[in-house]
Parts: sequence; structure tokens; C-alpha cells
Amino acid sequence: MRITNAYCIVTSPGRNFVTLKIVTDEGVYGIGDATLNGRELAVASYLNDHVIPCLIGRDPQRIEDIWQYLYKGAYWRRGPVTMSAIAAVDTALWDIKAKVAGLPLYQLLGGKSRDGVMVYAHANGRDIEEALDRVDYYREKGFKAIRVQTGVPGLDKVYGVQKGEAYEPAIRSAAPDETLWATEPYLDHAPRLFEAVRDRFGWDLHLLHDVHHRLTPIEAARLGRSLEPFRLFWMEDPTPAENQEAFRLIRQHTTTPIAVGEVFNSIHDCRELIQNQLIDYIRATVVHAGGITHLRRIAGLAELYQVRTGCHGATDLSPVCMGAALHFDTWVPNFGVQEYMIHSAETDAVFPHAYSYADGALHPGEAPGHGVDIDEELAAKYPYTPAYLPVARLRDGTMWNW
Repeated sequence: MRITNAYCIVTSPGRNFVTLKIVTDEGVYGIGDATLNGRELAVASYLNDHVIPCLIGRDPQRIEDIWQYLYKGAYWRRGPVTMSAIAAVDTALWDIKAKVAGLPLYQLLGGKSRDGVMVYAHANGRDIEEALDRVDYYREKGFKAIRVQTGVPGLDKVYGVQKGEAYEPAIRSAAPDETLWATEPYLDHAPRLFEAVRDRFGWDLHLLHDVHHRLTPIEAARLGRSLEPFRLFWMEDPTPAENQEAFRLIRQHTTTPIAVGEVFNSIHDCRELIQNQLIDYIRATVVHAGGITHLRRIAGLAELYQVRTGCHGATDLSPVCMGAALHFDTWVPNFGVQEYMIHSAETDAVFPHAYSYADGALHPGEAPGHGVDIDEELAAKYPYTPAYLPVARLRDGTMWNW
């Protein structure tokens, strides 16, 4: 078997996605997600100009060799653009291998470790009461784990809070939207939110919260301690993780579990965090961390230190990534939880898929491969539209972490 063609499909059914399709001489094809939110065309160019020409004629079943070729052969290693491109190739090749075998992908990884993948929903509100209503909405839909975010008094725009029916942070515009951030009112407000959630819904729900890199280590430690009475499942991205040692300061002051990693793209981004047991959940994902091949290495390291997975699963990752992630989640022994933001009807139509939701869990389905396809004719009706994630400034105008 040989690769005879490969090409990128850029489409925007409500938001931008980049998909790589690899075709073989035996008519079997595979697809992989290559979406990098706000920098989509950079990955498409990397694939079109530098990767695809090197794939033609290769044996698609040599997944490990091709991964090493693209990682080591470029000389310039790691980084979100490179690793998203490698991930797209890797995911497409696993899709092909499983289709050739006539098996769902999780069977090639080692079979099921669980009967369903516990997922968490996003309950967002402009104020506490609205957030509580959204928690109730998802609880009624059977979710056992719910991330809760709310507006902060005095701040007009806050991460994770939508003004419409669905939350989509990437704004279609010529430049990023600028938002205002203040740490002090947030630190005072967040514990009130979770006190209200526990008072209304009790202790049966797993509650999660995303800080989104906005605190210093000592501020994150203060938040973690103030949330301890409400037994969170995790506190996510409490501080920027370039300095992995910063998490030691947080760990010294709080027992609230810590999750991090959606922006990570290699095992080296989290190696010290895992080996020093400074985190409890690693959130690296298929599309940004080098594909299934590399994510398995990260999970293997994490298992040694009792760190569990909690893969990023926002709507900036296409259903192709979600499908692949669910096969990974079904297999991986040290699974924790999977993020699940529901895609729009337009996106689901472009990306028909075998996975399904029931009673708080997603199931990858039994279709050969990862179970997700792309309707290229329909995708062509949604052309790329420039969109950017917001940026944040403090009240005095200083640039901050969004």
C-alpha cells in the first residue's frame, strides 16, 4: 500500500477547521484534524508546502516511522504548528490502519478499558443564578461532570461566559477583541459561585472550573484553598505553565486537584509536572500534541505517577479530533474525564460521525477507523473566515494572559 494523494480541506461551518485527507492506492483513505484556533492557515500551509510532498509514495501503515520522520527530519522540533501538522498525519494514518483491519480504532490500541467515556459539559452564566440554571440544564441531560463559569461583577467580558446560546471565544474580525481583566474581584467571586452550586445541587456532581492561565502561582494557591470546601474535580490552568516549577508553589498550599495541558504540544511540556506530581490531570489533546502516537507516550508517563488524562475537547477541535480522542479515551488505562462541547448542527453535517452521547458518557462507535468522515461538497459551501481569540488587559492597560 502506498500514499498517492494528500490534501487539506479548510472549512468554516460556524468556525474554522482544517482537515487533512490522505488517500492510498488501494482506495482506503484517512482524515486527521489540523485545526489550530486563530492560526489555522499556518498549519494548512505547513502541511501543503512542507509535509504533503514528503508523504507521497510512502507506506501509510508505517505510522511510527512516519511520525519520527516528520518530527526528527524537520530539525526544528515541537511548537503548536509543527505538532498540529504531525498530529493530522498521524490521526489519518491510524484511521487508515484501522479501516484496513476492519476494526474500530480502540481495538488496535489495545481494546476497551471502560464501557463509556465520562464527559463534562460547560455550564456558563452571566451571573450566579444563570450559571445555576445551566448546571440544572446539563444535569437533566444526564451529565455527571459539569464545568461551571460565571461573569464577575465589574467586568464586562469574562472567559467562558457566552452572550448567546453557545459559547464561541473566537471572534470573526480583522483583529482580536480586547477584554478587561481584574484578579481581585474574581478571587472573591469564584468561591461564592461554587458555594451556591453545592447548596442547590448537593454533592453528587463532579464540578470543574477553568482559571484559564490568569493567576500568578500564589494567587492560584489562594483560589485553590478557597475552593477546597466545595470539593472540585479539578481547577484547570491555574497559571501559565512555561515555568513548570511554578506549580510547586500552588501544590504546597492547596489540595484542590490541578489540571493543565490544553496548550501543550509535547511530552517535554509536562514532563516535570508529571514526574514531580505537581498536577493530577494532563489535558493534552490529539490534535495539538502530535497525534495518537505521541499522546500515548504522554499518557504512559502520566500513568507511572498516577496522573490521569482529561483531554481538551472544546469546539475549536473538529469532530475528527473528538472521534480520535474517544477511541484513545476508551483504551487509555489512566483515564480521568473528557471535555465535551457540543458542535453546531452545521459542523456535525460537514463531519458525520459514529460517536454518540448517552447518560453522561460518549461512545466512539464500532465503525472501522476513528468513525468520523468529511462531506467535502458540503464543506466547500463554508469558506474560511478570519477569526481570532480575544486578548486581555488589566485595568491599567497592561497586557495579560487571556
